[in-house]
Amino acid sequence: MLPQARDASSPDDDAADLAATARGERAAFERLYRRHQPRLTAFLLRRCPRVDLVDDAVNKTLWAVWTHAGRFRGESLVSTWITGIAQRCLLKLLRDTGTPQEQSEAGFNEAQALQWASAEAPAALDQQELRDWLDKGLALLSSEQRQCLELAYFNGLSCQEIALQMACAEGTVKARLFHARMRLRSLMPGLAGEAKNPT
Repeated sequence: MLPQARDASSPDDDAADLAATARGERAAFERLYRRHQPRLTAFLLRRCPRVDLVDDAVNKTLWAVWTHAGRFRGESLVSTWITGIAQRCLLKLLRDTGTPQEQSEAGFNEAQALQWASAEAPAALDQQELRDWLDKGLALLSSEQRQCLELAYFNGLSCQEIALQMACAEGTVKARLFHARMRLRSLMPGLAGEAKNPT
């Protein structure tokens, strides 16, 4: 087991270390490990109290980072990508071994984002149309706004956690979330029209 430590870092540090990890540089992976292992453990423990499952999910996540670093496409923050892997690992472990209550309590996934989005979307949109609408809307946001929404609604992070990951003030996160929601609301009629009348 590698030693655990918290260190100051930025999204650029993560991106550089992930690129180096993809080239097989173990020291870069060790930096990613030390940086993200405590955060992932704390994040998952808030969703599932079973330390055995959380430890297993974190180990599987970091192994996936080591073996699949080259698959990162740069469409989100590295921390968002890693957290998403951790989320999927935990949910899979819970599906395989967890109780229905544990599965329900840890169900911090796409459903949360869709539930939020459905409040903004026309009632006529079904779930698949809603997913298409959400994908198109997110693609039209600035990268900072999109990352904030992904971290909040897909990964279940608090504003404080998002601020830490994005290296900005908590107030900045709240402002980005507000403006992102307003932007999506203004885009909604056109996107809904596209969903009803695809070209």
